[in-house]
Amino acid sequence: MTEAGIQLRGPRVEEAPAILSEPALAFVADLTRAFRPRRNELLERRVARQARFDAGERPRFLTDTARIRADRWTVAPIPDDLQKRRVEITGPVDRKMVINALNSGADVFMADFEDANAPTWLNCVRGQQNLMDANGRTISFDGGGKTYCLNDQVAVLMVRPRGLHLDEQHVWVDGEAVPGSLFDFGMYLFHNHRLLAERGSGPYFYLPKLESHLEARWWNDVFVHAQSALGIPAGTIRATVLIETIPAAFEMDEILWELKDHSAGLNCGRWDYIFSYIKVVRNDPNALLPDRSQVGMTQPFMRAYSQRVIQVCHRRGVHAIGGMAAQIPIKTDSAANEAALEKVRQDKEREANDGHDGTWVAHPALVSIARDIFDRKLEDKPNQIDVKREDVNVTEADLLELPTGTRTEAGLRQNVNVGIQYIEAWLGGQGCVPLFHLMEDAATAEISRTQVWQWVRHGAHLDDGRTVDEALVRTVTSEEMERIREAVGPDRFEQGRYERARDLFLQLATASTCESFLTLPAYEQLLARE
Repeated sequence: MTEAGIQLRGPRVEEAPAILSEPALAFVADLTRAFRPRRNELLERRVARQARFDAGERPRFLTDTARIRADRWTVAPIPDDLQKRRVEITGPVDRKMVINALNSGADVFMADFEDANAPTWLNCVRGQQNLMDANGRTISFDGGGKTYCLNDQVAVLMVRPRGLHLDEQHVWVDGEAVPGSLFDFGMYLFHNHRLLAERGSGPYFYLPKLESHLEARWWNDVFVHAQSALGIPAGTIRATVLIETIPAAFEMDEILWELKDHSAGLNCGRWDYIFSYIKVVRNDPNALLPDRSQVGMTQPFMRAYSQRVIQVCHRRGVHAIGGMAAQIPIKTDSAANEAALEKVRQDKEREANDGHDGTWVAHPALVSIARDIFDRKLEDKPNQIDVKREDVNVTEADLLELPTGTRTEAGLRQNVNVGIQYIEAWLGGQGCVPLFHLMEDAATAEISRTQVWQWVRHGAHLDDGRTVDEALVRTVTSEEMERIREAVGPDRFEQGRYERARDLFLQLATASTCESFLTLPAYEQLLARE
């Protein structure tokens, strides 16, 4: 227990003695008292809205905000060090990753406390220390006989806190857990705003999984309150919102409006967007998706959303950032590696030609590929916000068009295998996992388990005529567990948490109702392990 009402339930982290200082905890407690009640109300609104979707309602453009969409306005001018965002790399907040990502040659590194981070207490607290050391240019790491340090020129740092739905159970205020979003945001802002100001930069954030402009308003109010409490000039904080839920795609203008003085644009969070699509239509037996691998950016509903992001952002004078290239080098097969890189090139060329100002990659090896494409397109311009895309006319139906394709045994097996392996790694404290030459995070695991749930729920048929029922899923799961054992080896398998991961995956995939986020029950298991 620190000051009245603040209870620290996590152990002292020796490597990060300054992070959990009493002033820092008091700042997080102030944010919590001011904004946790509204956060809880927003979560209740999500539940009510999902109930309406389950009853057949679909997202629509809001009638009461039509004037915001129609009027001419722009967000506040973009800070100098955020003008050029051609390539952004993302990853977790472990020490070596932070150094390598900042040194990668990307324009921006998004340090992730959310989908790429398993929120163990050590991961969250050490991650804050790592970022503070990075901003102070004192960070280093010794490993494998090598010392890692920062280059003279590094990427601009942006931070993604946890989504509104996640709590930080190791810190309680007034008898209730602190929202994980406020812990991550508050700790980073408190410890870094002066360091960043000294370097001519600022506290820059990515905001995940927003579902409405009211949630953007909540964040904007958090920013205003926090800046005032710390004596920071208004508008110093900047945030890019990930458009990774279907409801948010219908409120892009409104989201930028709410964050107008603090906006850094929008990003296409494509994997969570697919996950959100499944959740919106989950009760509709006529809205079954094909294999995950077939739901790419050329599907009409994905292309419509991507182009609308560009149009809305550029109309409002701010960046539209493209989606993730999750490929990682295939060192054992040069032909397969070149085929994978060609997919990356095609994806990034499409984004650059459509009008995106930059894009995401998951591995340093992809930075130069993406940069070359955007450099050729933009030449000497820092961005292409001047490309207004007035030719785009995306309708409500376009954003909801059902993707086409087939459902296959291979697709089912991929969902089961990836889902189990990712959950196993997450339960072991690792939130970013290389699987089948892709860097997987929580978003792809969410697609995997919800897609299986949807197929079981509605008795989907595979292309060979078989029905996807619980018996088939359990049979496939048993077979995939054996494949995983062979792939990782018996020692790693026995020492790991594969059986617990299998049980959680099956629980989620065969439940009578669809769990909103797999990280909610998984976090309970993570806490039990700690």
